[in-house]
Amino acid sequence: MVMPLERVLENEVMDTLAEAADYDAMDHAQVNQVFVSDLLTAFPDPNLVLDLGTGTAQIPIELCRRHESVRVYAVDLAEEMLNLAAINIELAGMRERIRLDRIDAKRFPYEPGLYDVIASNSLLHHIAEPRQVLSEILRIATPGTRIFVRDLVRPADEATWEHLVETYAGKEVQHAKQMFADSLRAALTVAEVQGMIESLGEDPAAVRQTSNRHWTWEVTVS
Repeated sequence: MVMPLERVLENEVMDTLAEAADYDAMDHAQVNQVFVSDLLTAFPDPNLVLDLGTGTAQIPIELCRRHESVRVYAVDLAEEMLNLAAINIELAGMRERIRLDRIDAKRFPYEPGLYDVIASNSLLHHIAEPRQVLSEILRIATPGTRIFVRDLVRPADEATWEHLVETYAGKEVQHAKQMFADSLRAALTVAEVQGMIESLGEDPAAVRQTSNRHWTWEVTVS
């Protein structure tokens, strides 16, 4: 009998210099490009985007490269990540279009209706109680706000977990490979996310698996 993979939490904040540097050095290019392409396909003309768990700001930079007028408010709780994000933004020449802030996604300091798009990639698996973040997203959303959240899917079993780690992080340095492995174990299943969304009064069908290792919640708030 194959035992399902249980969720094993990892540190909520990746805030050592080594973690930030290894994360920034990992090859996220294809994943980031797909994320931005899918976001712009779903919502072609964003104005002001809130990017939650921005890390080293690779996605805001890619988004600004692909859309000439979008502005991004990029936030994270990890100070070392934001330090590298500031460098990346400066090197990309995006300082006027991307603003950084250090916040806790479980307790936004924002009022509703400020952003027309709320986006996040691979944040929720870091959170012990992800429903708190989903609730906060909905709190600051108003009718017409577009939500685009993507994260890892926890594999069904050990064999699938090992296969995904080798396929997508097998060529990374050991620390980066271990971070990806830990993230997969800390991730949620699609059913778990759907249950949280439904408990918040939203349509669980808006959450679907979109790759062999990702789920996506895509919705325009009514």
